[in-house]
Amino acid sequence: MRNPLATLSADDRALLRRRLRTPVLTFLALLALLAVNVTLGTTLPFAKVWIVELLVVAVMVALILLVSMEVIHEPPLIRLFSGIGFFWVAIMFGMTLTDYLAR
Repeated sequence: MRNPLATLSADDRALLRRRLRTPVLTFLALLALLAVNVTLGTTLPFAKVWIVELLVVAVMVALILLVSMEVIHEPPLIRLFSGIGFFWVAIMFGMTLTDYLAR
């Protein structure tokens, strides 16, 4: 079986590397933030660790929203509505969590 990357020219390989740099770096950043969140959750280094965990989750959501969903390249109105959509989902999760915790 032949390697499909072997048939690419040097320019095509460079273009492929440039195009894949952002998604791979985003993936690695999300994995690192997940590791930070899991470590904070398992060790509980201080009493108000949940605030730091929420900040880490907010950074993860921002990365997904801006890079993976490519909202950063959209007009401001679309950015506004995508942010409002994520905020609305957060409200719904909060209401569901409140319902489960209150029972």
